[in-house]
Amino acid sequence: MARKNYRTCVRMGNWNEDIFLEEEMMKDFLEKRDKGQLLIQRNRILIANLLKQTKLSITEDGFIHYGDKVLVINPDCEDPHGGQVVFGRLALSVTPEEMKAHISNDIEVPCEVTAMPGVSPIGRNTFIILSLDGNALGEPIRYGQNFGLATTAGFDDKMLYLGSDHKTMMKSAKKSWLQDVYLTDEFTYLTFWQATYFDPQLRIEYEGFPVPANTKIVIKHCHTNQALAANRKYSLRPAISSRS
Repeated sequence: MARKNYRTCVRMGNWNEDIFLEEEMMKDFLEKRDKGQLLIQRNRILIANLLKQTKLSITEDGFIHYGDKVLVINPDCEDPHGGQVVFGRLALSVTPEEMKAHISNDIEVPCEVTAMPGVSPIGRNTFIILSLDGNALGEPIRYGQNFGLATTAGFDDKMLYLGSDHKTMMKSAKKSWLQDVYLTDEFTYLTFWQATYFDPQLRIEYEGFPVPANTKIVIKHCHTNQALAANRKYSLRPAISSRS
């Protein structure tokens, strides 16, 4: 008569190694959790910073100054030729790449920017106006004068600069294939911008005058002489929504 030489509680195979492996995996998980290094934790940190409420600068003389915190708004408009799919006021906003946004708690450069419907000041859409030499803090910006646009994206130890360059076969804006606009950590001539009077027939007359706050202007890129614009014929779904 055959007899069983083991019971159901007997462990088979490399059970000892499997136990040690599970313990090491759990230990590694707990260590990363305590340090905030889990992917879900890193992603939450990034989202919290981008959606952090911010305060804009308040003008006392009616003009925009170097060092002011502002929103760059593309006002609502209709294309007489049709084909428009995005309506309403749009704010220039930081838009991290989808894959990187889900695995990192930081913003990697170059980083994309888009125009988004949310116009409440938060980390992702608040920009700081910079003087090129750093000595004009508090002075009003004038038409025809170069300046920089930077954002902290809600972080305390970060400064990213809005830049652009001529489009190439390898580098251009998504869908529209126009000149790309991005954020970089280098403050160079590619990140210099200039305010131009909105009415082209009066631009020469207003050259050198202070730029009023809350008024329509044209922001031109110094290196390419192209105006900052939002193409409303195309829409993209951001990895991190302003309603996250």
